[in-house]
Amino acid sequence: MPEGPPEGESGPERVSAKGCPVTVRVQTADFDAGAEIARLRAGDARVGAVATFIGTVRDVNDDASVARLTLEHYPGMTEKSLEAIVGEAKQRFDVYEVLVIHRVGDLGPTDQIVLVAVTSAHRGDAFDACRFVMDYLKTRAPFWKKERTPDGERWVEARASDDEAASRW
Repeated sequence: MPEGPPEGESGPERVSAKGCPVTVRVQTADFDAGAEIARLRAGDARVGAVATFIGTVRDVNDDASVARLTLEHYPGMTEKSLEAIVGEAKQRFDVYEVLVIHRVGDLGPTDQIVLVAVTSAHRGDAFDACRFVMDYLKTRAPFWKKERTPDGERWVEARASDDEAASRW
């Protein structure tokens, strides 16, 4: 179990309705995906599958060069939204633990933005729950992205492809 969130993090560990830990953190600090995954599955001999997704900042979006990305959110509301998404995943899929770490603030190309990690007995549930969490995060979590391009700053609009991905669930 984590000893508590490192500096720059929010969202203490909670327990889901199934009695499994649910960890949601929104933070400015970077994260060590390997360490987070190791902590998530540590000592749990039931785990037969770990599925993960790491999202990073691209240097190009919509045919424009991206120098920086600023992610904004509503503290408190964002964590509750992420917890609700994780809770729904736990209702739909047979998983043990789910971890969501999402960064906010000013980021540059190649910086990590988000980590979703899921443990389960079997790969199917782990993969499905991971994809579900990410699809819903993209459409239901209150985050706003602003890109800095050579032509100035612009807000990133929602994508129809994200709505289509979430609609399959």
